[in-house]
Amino acid sequence: MDFFVEFSPITTQPQEIELKSFEMIEEEIGNHSFSDAQFPIVKRVIHTTADFELGRSLRFHPEAVKAGIFAIRQGKKIVTDVEMVKAGIHQSRITHFGGQIICHIRDEDVVKKAKELNTTRSIIAMQKATSQIEGGIFAIGNAPTALLELIRLIKLEKAKPDLIIGVPVGFVSAKESKEELQKLDVPYITNQGRKGGSPVAAAIVNALSLMAQQVDKDVE
Repeated sequence: MDFFVEFSPITTQPQEIELKSFEMIEEEIGNHSFSDAQFPIVKRVIHTTADFELGRSLRFHPEAVKAGIFAIRQGKKIVTDVEMVKAGIHQSRITHFGGQIICHIRDEDVVKKAKELNTTRSIIAMQKATSQIEGGIFAIGNAPTALLELIRLIKLEKAKPDLIIGVPVGFVSAKESKEELQKLDVPYITNQGRKGGSPVAAAIVNALSLMAQQVDKDVE
């Protein structure tokens, strides 16, 4: 039995669908205050979530985009708070520059330590990551406790990321952790409110990696 059916979509090519989607986003968002460097990230987030309110709520440290692109091009490591963020990142764009995506949330030593201390794995995973690498990009989309711990470690001068992507979703401490992040003098990309999530964090990394690749094309 032939399971194919006739249909007449607007377009059938993935690249054409994406292009059309971005055109619709630009038309619908209208006037905005984002810079030319920031807007591609905003569009990528809206494209991923279909949420214009979330896109408009994004906030950028003045050096965030530049710092993120530079870190990727330097092959710096990318640390994620959960496996879902890691899975959503286009790995080949990162490894192209020699980078690596790391997530410690399931590591046996992290699980064991979290149980011993009666705390979250996210907190221990951030401690492990910051003890092993210098700089890098920290992409947090799920756990507010991970973002709060990273902020604490920065204040203690035990961590100095090149960029923090802090967009955890939720009701407990999600909004507050983002507010604390914006008080730091460290490059960050975050958003206001409870919204966020792993797809958002991954989308921001993917937008930055595309921009990093575009630099190569501009040089050629």
